Amino acid sequence: MTSSQATQVQTLRWCGGQLEMIDQRVLPAEFKYLRYDSAEAVARGIRDMVVRGAPAIGCAAAYGVALEALRLRDAPASQFAGLMERAFEVLAASRPTAVNLFWALQRMRARRDALAARPVAAQADALLAEAHEILAEDIRVNRAMGEHGAALLADGARVLTHCNAGALATAGHGTALGVIRSAVEAGKRISVIADETRPFLQGARLTAWEMVQERIPVTLITDNMAGFLMSRGEIDAVVVGTDRVAANGDVANKIGTYMVAVLAQRHRIPFYVACPISTIDMSIADGAAIPIEERAPEEVTGFRDCRWAADGVSVRNPAFDVTPAELVTALITERGVVRQPNRERLAALTARR
Repeated sequence: MTSSQATQVQTLRWCGGQLEMIDQRVLPAEFKYLRYDSAEAVARGIRDMVVRGAPAIGCAAAYGVALEALRLRDAPASQFAGLMERAFEVLAASRPTAVNLFWALQRMRARRDALAARPVAAQADALLAEAHEILAEDIRVNRAMGEHGAALLADGARVLTHCNAGALATAGHGTALGVIRSAVEAGKRISVIADETRPFLQGARLTAWEMVQERIPVTLITDNMAGFLMSRGEIDAVVVGTDRVAANGDVANKIGTYMVAVLAQRHRIPFYVACPISTIDMSIADGAAIPIEERAPEEVTGFRDCRWAADGVSVRNPAFDVTPAELVTALITERGVVRQPNRERLAALTARR
């Protein structure tokens, strides 16, 4: 795949009346799309990590609702509402931490409620149109975010990122990697240092793949090397994404992010978090209230067909951790940069139209 082709890759796409999503579990060894035709199938794809990244999960959930409505377009109106409620419940249960999932479902529910008096087929068509708009809007938001964030990176900056917050985690362009892409598009010489991001290896498999495809210089390191490089003056900034931001500015992101933030503060390196407004959850007071997903132990004891841990060992596998707001230099959003985020600043930001 060439660089120009890579920038056109669609993480999710509507094709032939079904949703297609890149199977991110098999990248970079294999590039393929899987097809989905119902809410249950999409929920399974989210649960199984075919699609991941908060904005992409939100888009997938919206299409899951639309697919179910289309599947039920010939159902009696008396049954449609109850069957659709089940679809919302199945999708909401797919993953607990990414707030974009619930934001997208709430938006789709509001659209359905506004059309409740219309024929079922008209409701289904309108829900599909809403899902299309959520996807298009995500790309617009990421572009705006990228422009704001690019201004924070100096020419020649060496940027550490953790996990994958790129095009593969969104509808396109990306959040953290969108900032890097926009800086490169602006003519800045940016190089990326990608944490491997154990145990699911999103940095090694996905971030590195995206950067290689676009010929943006990237160096892969294991998660326990970041402090060493910081101590040697080899990292100028950290940019990560997030799955949920609490009302006080605490940030939930892929496990290991908290360690990176602590190290960045120790070495006086700016720690930026790129996120759309939809990722800010003002209903949660602080990071202690953010639900943290625990995933299967098999992700820690080995990878795919290779096992390296001793049989019988106990395993903890939290998928996310919480970085306190005081460690965050700034949030980068589509509405601008919020330095030293706190409750008052986020309330003012989310209240703006």
